[in-house]
Amino acid sequence: MKRVAAVDCGTNSIRLLVADVDPATGELKELDRRMQIVRLGQDVDRTGRLAPEALERTFAACREYAAVIKGLGAERVRFVATSASRDAENRADFVRGVVDILGVEPEVITGDQEAEFSFNGATKELTGRPDLARPFLVVDIGGGSTEFVLGDDSVRAARSVDVGCVRMTERHLVHNGEISDPPTAARIAAMKADIAKALDHAEEAVPLAEAATLVGLAGSVTTVAAIALGLTHYDSEAIHHSRIPLAKVREITDRLLTATHAERAAIPVMHPGRVDVIGAGALVLLAIMERTGAEEVVVSEHDILDGIAWSIADRGPTGGTAV
Repeated sequence: MKRVAAVDCGTNSIRLLVADVDPATGELKELDRRMQIVRLGQDVDRTGRLAPEALERTFAACREYAAVIKGLGAERVRFVATSASRDAENRADFVRGVVDILGVEPEVITGDQEAEFSFNGATKELTGRPDLARPFLVVDIGGGSTEFVLGDDSVRAARSVDVGCVRMTERHLVHNGEISDPPTAARIAAMKADIAKALDHAEEAVPLAEAATLVGLAGSVTTVAAIALGLTHYDSEAIHHSRIPLAKVREITDRLLTATHAERAAIPVMHPGRVDVIGAGALVLLAIMERTGAEEVVVSEHDILDGIAWSIADRGPTGGTAV
């Protein structure tokens, strides 16, 4: 067993997984998994730069994670940065801050690499399930981008497109610095059109209609699942591998897009950092299900973090950065 630490820094959140992994047996034993909403991608779509306050929120989370990694004695660390830090003009400030705090340089990976990590993390436990047909289509709905990857035991096709819960919210639901609450029908229609164009782009590389099982990852999907299950508190064990029907996703999406900020915030499982962006995230999920013809989405709590952890172990002694 190798003790490794994986960090996934996206547009909306930064997450940590410390785990013992054994490539020989395919076993991953989770020691610590945590997430903070830092909104690193705040206004990136508009300004092209990472905001100073967004960087400071991210660095504060990194300092917390550094203490956890040290306390658990992880041998190697891999820090993967996505979407927002790919696009930003001042990404050097971000890189320098992460290196100073964690001692590792963030790898600003491509969308295709991101998709591969997500696929491996999400499907390792599903490959032996007789009740789930192949191929799998794994969709990772992030803050700034959504990754699509189709495969059986390995990846057949992948593409990343620039739609996510934060990007869609900021592009379509913000007016004069304030979020439409609830959004108008015209704003929702514009968002739907934007998502449809992104799905067209994804379909140029990934045959979405070939998917036999849709697997959904990340906070927008798990939050929709938690609402669908009627949970009174966030329960990752209940959410992991739950199967949410299309009709339920449509019902919840309609509810979220017609609710006020206060009504969304009052949902027991709603993370405060998702209150303003969950409507857009749910709409992305619904659009994917309608496009692919999926009657349900299989929800996975294991995602890019687990894929990053596996990549450290699979790469042997050179995987990740030693600490």
